[in-house]
Amino acid sequence: MNLKIIILALIITSFSLSVTAVNDTIIIRNDDSTERIERDLDSLLNNWFIQMSTARSAISFPDSVITEFSDSVYKDRISRINSVITLTYNNIIRNHIQVYTDKKVDRFQVMLGLQEYYFPMIEDIFDYYGLPVELKYMAVIESALNPNAVSRVGATGLWQFMYSTGRAYGLTINSVVDERRDPVKATHAAARYLKDLYGIYNDWILVIAAYNCGPGNVNKAIRRSGNRKDYWEIYYRLPRETRGYIPQYVAAAYAMNYYGDHNIRPVGINLPLAVDTVVVSRDIHLEQIAAVLNLPLEELRALNPQYRTGLVPGRSKPFAITLPVDRLGDFIAMTDTITGYKQEQYIARVSQASPAQHSVYSPPDVKGKTQLTYVVKEGDNLGFISEWYDVGLSELRYWNNIYRNTIRIGQKLTVYVDPSKAERYRKINSMSFADKQKLEGKVTATVTGTSSVSVSPAPDDNTFELYTVRYGDTVWDIARKFDGVSATDILRWNNISDASRIQVGQKLRIRKKS
Repeated sequence: MNLKIIILALIITSFSLSVTAVNDTIIIRNDDSTERIERDLDSLLNNWFIQMSTARSAISFPDSVITEFSDSVYKDRISRINSVITLTYNNIIRNHIQVYTDKKVDRFQVMLGLQEYYFPMIEDIFDYYGLPVELKYMAVIESALNPNAVSRVGATGLWQFMYSTGRAYGLTINSVVDERRDPVKATHAAARYLKDLYGIYNDWILVIAAYNCGPGNVNKAIRRSGNRKDYWEIYYRLPRETRGYIPQYVAAAYAMNYYGDHNIRPVGINLPLAVDTVVVSRDIHLEQIAAVLNLPLEELRALNPQYRTGLVPGRSKPFAITLPVDRLGDFIAMTDTITGYKQEQYIARVSQASPAQHSVYSPPDVKGKTQLTYVVKEGDNLGFISEWYDVGLSELRYWNNIYRNTIRIGQKLTVYVDPSKAERYRKINSMSFADKQKLEGKVTATVTGTSSVSVSPAPDDNTFELYTVRYGDTVWDIARKFDGVSATDILRWNNISDASRIQVGQKLRIRKKS
């Protein structure tokens, strides 16, 4: 799978790893990353969380906090955390533990309150993807569990996705909706990204490091360290920020499990733990809902942080609104009243932004190249097309404003080629799939003499039942509802090439159990 990876442009000075063992504790010198973490916690946990706390006075440094234990105690406690991810201990990790349990304990209290809301959701999604649920502690160091967090470089949301990475993993990002801030959708995207990274490294610690700085930087650190693949052996070859990332992860895991031993207590957060979603297909504003249902507007915004302006643009496509479960029935019963309430005032606020969402993309003008057009045919994919025209896959995406690998039959793609070879490339659009593959020296087994892609014959309707896609469904979710049915079966029965493209309301054929 081609990943959209954001590589941090950092200058990395080469060091030799300097490790000393003192009383079985690894000592790594020259670490100053905790100062940056302390600053980040202050910026990530902003006034939004202060407003959401049940008692502002509760966000204070408790007098009875135990700030430090001996190394042997830390080591023993960390060793008893249930985790398939290897959690080590050294002086850097001790320093990071003290950030949570001493220096920024007031901020940590808020995170403890928030984890009661976010962790069950994250655990459920990670378990679905077969990921270690303890990866949830990454959200603590990514965003301090703030779905509105924005980093200095523009990474956004609970999982701190950059724009292009979020788009690559199917998140909608525009001036009205930013699904990087949607805790559920962003966690699904993070899970898929983590699975992709594990396919590269087969080591969870390296996966966590690569999530922070990108596989390119981790691969570079491995090569420069003589192909060593232990995080602590490549430590000084990594970007400075990533050097502190694994220690932060271990420290967060420790603090979230043992905060009670430090006499730290969570701050209550005004977020209802029992919530549900309702899908709307019309424009509606959060302020309309708050006014008609008499709900606190800040609570609604906290439950739906992905709607930047407060507008839910349901007319463009169905969107989900998260509500306290005990108010869901009221919303359904009063939908017409809500959407009609001061409609001109609330809906007109973003009407001027609408044209930008539907603007036509103009491909760039590549100087010195000849522009050709290729019409997508059955059996094509972007990888094949880039090979046929001898262009980079990333270039093909850029020229055609494609953020994933999804293309459709009949779609016109712009391709820029060497003018001296333009006539050769111009013929490709009218060639058969087999002939195009021959250009690359590949022999293709054909079906019906025209295509290498097998198309399932139209099934007998009596052997199939229909399933209507609901909000939040994935092909894998649907397959689990039927005995003996796999996601691959569903894709094949419905001639779907991209599992992420199913839509709410779509009817899918599912073979009946014989």
